[in-house]
Amino acid sequence: MIHPKELSILDYTYPLSDDRIASFPLNDRDASKLLIYEKGQISTDTYRQLANHIPADSLLVFNNTKVVEARLLFQKSTGGVIEIFCLEPHEQYADITSAMLQTGKVYWQCLVGGASKWKAGQVLEKKIRYHNEEITLQASYIEKRTGCFIIELSWTPDALSFAELLHAAGAIPLPPYIKRKAEESDTERYQTVYAKHDGSVAAPTAGLHFTAHIFNALREKNIRHDYVTLHVGAGTFKPVKAEKMNEHAMHAEWIDVSQEFIGHLLESLTGNIVAVGTTSLRTLESLYWIGRKVVSGEWSMVSSEWSAVSGGISQWEVYERNDKDITAEASLTALLDWMKANKLERLVTKTKILIAPGYQFRIINGLITNFHQPQSTLLLLVAALIGEDWRKVYDYALTNDFRFLSYGDGSLLWRAVDGLKG
Repeated sequence: MIHPKELSILDYTYPLSDDRIASFPLNDRDASKLLIYEKGQISTDTYRQLANHIPADSLLVFNNTKVVEARLLFQKSTGGVIEIFCLEPHEQYADITSAMLQTGKVYWQCLVGGASKWKAGQVLEKKIRYHNEEITLQASYIEKRTGCFIIELSWTPDALSFAELLHAAGAIPLPPYIKRKAEESDTERYQTVYAKHDGSVAAPTAGLHFTAHIFNALREKNIRHDYVTLHVGAGTFKPVKAEKMNEHAMHAEWIDVSQEFIGHLLESLTGNIVAVGTTSLRTLESLYWIGRKVVSGEWSMVSSEWSAVSGGISQWEVYERNDKDITAEASLTALLDWMKANKLERLVTKTKILIAPGYQFRIINGLITNFHQPQSTLLLLVAALIGEDWRKVYDYALTNDFRFLSYGDGSLLWRAVDGLKG
C-alpha cells in the first residue's frame, strides 16, 4: 500500500457548493439526519434514534473540551479594527489549563487581522463590563513568528483568570466557511451540552447533536460513555495546499486523559468502542502509540512538576516505527501501569497524528462524525476508516440533501476491516 506521505489530496475531493453548508443549526440538536454506514450498506435515521444503531455494551467516547471566545476585537483611536485570534498558549505554560488559569497577564500565540496597521510599541486597549465591573484589557505586540504572533494580554482588575477574561471580552470563533458573524445563539449552540474544559477554538462538532434524551436512551440500552479532552486548534481548518501529504504539517493539539479513563478503555476492548468525533478518535488512537512508546522504553521519565510529556505523537511516526507490534491491550496496560508508577492521575501531552489511508486502527470500531470539507485531513481520516466507500457515503449525502460541515448533519461509520484490537 502507498505510504500516506505520497497521497495526493486532490484524490480526496468532492463538489461542495455553499448552499450545502449549514449556516445555522436546526432548532433541535437531535433532529439532525444521521447516515449509517456498515459493511458497504447505507441507511438513514436521525440522531434522536442513535441508540437503535449502537449495540448494547458499547462504549461511546466524547471530547469534553469547551470552545473559548477566542476572537478579540480592538478599535484603534483612528477607527480601524484589529482582530486578535488566540490560537494557543505560549510555550512557557505547562498546558492549556495552566495558561487559562493565569490572572492579570498572559502570553499567547495569535493570528492578527490588520497586523500591518499595528505599529511597534503601540498598546491596544478596550474596556468592557463584566458582572457590573469595568475591565480594562490591553494587548502588546511581542514577537512575530512563522504563522503567528506572540501577544501579551494584560487586564485590570487582575483577579480574573484568562478563561473568565475571554468569556467577558471575546467572541465565539465560528469556522471560516460559516460566512456570517457570530450571534448570541452561537454561544450556546456552538458548544456541546457536556463541554467542560476551556481550551478549544473550534467545537468538536459531532457532539453538537447530543441531548439529554439521547444520553437517556443510550443508558437504557446499557451503552456506556466516557470522556477525553482534546483542545481543538485552528489547524483543524488548515487547508491542505501541498501536492503530496508529506509537505503538509499537522498542527499539534493538546490531549488530556485520566488514569481512570484508560482503565475503562481497557475493560471495553472486547466490545465496540465508538469515537464521537474525529478529535476523540485521534485521542484514542494516540493513546495506543503512547503506550507503545512506554513498552519500547521511550517514555521512561516524567517531570515531577506536571504530567505533560515532551514529544507526544508526531505526524508520521505511526507509519514508520520499527519496534515490535503489540495489541491494544498490551499497549494500554503498559500505559496505565506507567501512569500508576509515576503517580499520574492525568496524562497531558500533544499529538500530531495524521490518520490517512494506510493507517491500521487499534482502538476504535466506529466513528460518529459530521461531513467534512473536500481536500481536508478529516476527509482522509474517514477514507482511512471505510476505504473507497467514503465516495459512496458522500455521494449519498449530497444526493439526499444532507447538510454539511459544523452545523450540518452527521454519520455513524463502522470500520471496514478489523485491526489488532484486544
